[in-house]
Amino acid sequence: MLTLVPTPIGNLEDISLRALNVLLEAELIFCEDTRVTKKLLNLLGEKNNLDFSNKLYQSFHSHNENQVLKTLSKEAFTKNVVYVSDAGMPCVSDPGATLVDFCIQNDIKYDVLPGANAVLTAYAMSGFTHTTFAFHGFLAHKGSERTSKLDAILNDDKLAILYESPHRLLKLLEELSKKDENRTIFLVKEISKLYQTSYKDTALNLFEQLKQTQIKGEWVVVIEPIAKTGEALSLKDIEDLDIAPKIKAKLLAKMTGRKTKEIYQELM
Repeated sequence: MLTLVPTPIGNLEDISLRALNVLLEAELIFCEDTRVTKKLLNLLGEKNNLDFSNKLYQSFHSHNENQVLKTLSKEAFTKNVVYVSDAGMPCVSDPGATLVDFCIQNDIKYDVLPGANAVLTAYAMSGFTHTTFAFHGFLAHKGSERTSKLDAILNDDKLAILYESPHRLLKLLEELSKKDENRTIFLVKEISKLYQTSYKDTALNLFEQLKQTQIKGEWVVVIEPIAKTGEALSLKDIEDLDIAPKIKAKLLAKMTGRKTKEIYQELM
């Protein structure tokens, strides 16, 4: 079978006992980066007195996943096969989803272990009480795609969560402050690591504060949604109102562009 194993996003102690057992039993490990995975297993082995030697590793990332999938057969999963991304939960802004779909399409047993995840951790840390959110991963670096996405986020009534690199965080805060300087933003970097740092303030205040500092680390950004407004009235809503026909006709004429007299005659 295939087991997707989340790996620590910072602190090595965030690995679960179940994940360690699955990794110990793994015969083939698909990795986003084999070098990163080998280093991680060496550290976990030293820390927990475990032996992760004699594993077979195969690269599986966004640039080669389609080619690798073409070489796979159902028989490949008679072994204990594991997939890990470089840090955190596979398939969440990381490769792995196509491997899961391959298992579904070919009736191959698979499982996903729970574990470290920057999105949900940041959501819980943010202090926002909204129960719905949308995860956007990394935005486009520039151009109309980035601008239109930010506009959509700022006009959404769901909490928005996205990732941003240290090189573009200040640019993002500047863009947000120009579009809505009073929108509340939560920022956190280096989750579960020694230098974990978080901020919560308006877009403008965060931009002014952070432009004076040297920005390091990958960031999770949580953006307050737009305040909900009442739903727009529909023609049916107007038609159902218990009001004088003349007033109703005027309202319907305003909404449809038709003549008030024509609508009034229909109502009568």
